[in-house]
Amino acid sequence: MESPPLVTASPKQSLSAMSRLLAAFSAARPSRLGWLDALRGIAALVVVFDHSSYTFMADFRRDLMPYFNTSRYGIMLFFLVSGYIIPSSLERRGCVRRFWIGRIFRVYPLGAAVVTVLLALSTLGIAEPRDFGPQSATTVAVAHLTMLQELLGTPNLLLVLWTLSYEMSFYLLVVALFTVRLHRQSAAVAVILAALAAGSVAAGVVLPPSALSGLFGTGPVIASASIAMAAAVCCASAASAVLRRFGGVLGGVLALALVAFNGTVPLWESLVILAVMFLGTTAYRAENGQCTWRFAAGTTVIVAACAVGSAYCWGDGDHFTRRGWIVAFLLAVLTFGAGMTLRSRCLPRFLTGLGTISYSVYLMHPVLLTVIDSTIGRRQQDSLALEVAFFTVLLPLCLLTYRYIEAPSQTWGRRLARRVPPS
Repeated sequence: MESPPLVTASPKQSLSAMSRLLAAFSAARPSRLGWLDALRGIAALVVVFDHSSYTFMADFRRDLMPYFNTSRYGIMLFFLVSGYIIPSSLERRGCVRRFWIGRIFRVYPLGAAVVTVLLALSTLGIAEPRDFGPQSATTVAVAHLTMLQELLGTPNLLLVLWTLSYEMSFYLLVVALFTVRLHRQSAAVAVILAALAAGSVAAGVVLPPSALSGLFGTGPVIASASIAMAAAVCCASAASAVLRRFGGVLGGVLALALVAFNGTVPLWESLVILAVMFLGTTAYRAENGQCTWRFAAGTTVIVAACAVGSAYCWGDGDHFTRRGWIVAFLLAVLTFGAGMTLRSRCLPRFLTGLGTISYSVYLMHPVLLTVIDSTIGRRQQDSLALEVAFFTVLLPLCLLTYRYIEAPSQTWGRRLARRVPPS
């Protein structure tokens, strides 16, 4: 029996309604860095399409992926934006303690709310939870609390949460560089990581997924990493300069060890992901006169060459073709460059508004898709109307989660950070 449509509006009417909604939202909340919001908006649209196309446009997706990997495009664009924003956030505050407070209130409240909703829906039987095998609920919960679960041998409650593990690793590395006063060496770090990625492929280094967890056991790795991360954050936030350096270095070593030896993606891609984030940081340095644009451009060429060479030499994998990955990566870098070029111009309010709520969009869309897959089921034939209808349902929900969860929690975080004495 044919699945009923989600709404009766035409795709054109739905797009028009969404545009007016997000335009009004963006007008009410202007952004200081609108071009970055616009890039996040683009990335969010592409990632949501990538995942929802499994349900609504499977044939189109199957034809597209060998030539353009939409998932990697959106993710790499998100990582470039994070690379630009996160170091600036830390250095603007000038205080690791305040930085971590801001990050915790930015990331955790919505994540906890979404996971709670998912668990409630699974209890009601309208969402299918992931299978965690022999891992206990406590182990899974601790791994997710660190937000490093992807790098701790634990399946993600939501598939998209894997990228947040790399974000958290980047936070730890940025803090490490800041505490040892090497934070302005972003370009060098990006080049080193990219070169290591290329070198790992050239040397034929192939590690099994979650290699450390396989060697020592998932439980011990989670326990050790959780303790190390807690110590790293606390020490890096301490008043003592010695403790700050110790905590920063401990966190950086932890991040590098997990990314290099306990990820589920190939080693070269893990290192490329970190290199891409530091490439975004290099753009921030050039923008603020801390390095020349020529130097930043040279760094971009080196990182891109190493990333493309790594993907080409690795060949086609189970989850992507090298052509699709390379095209997605290069287009993400070019999109970020175009955004920087247009940063002083007025940008579409639809994109800046969407970028503002992009974290809600990123976390909410897999929950909605899980409900649809568990109730209505996936389409046998492609339907653009249902694809657009999905966005029509999703975006108002994300506006609500932003308004009532994200925005208040960020406000509380800023207030608490102002009250905390600088470290």
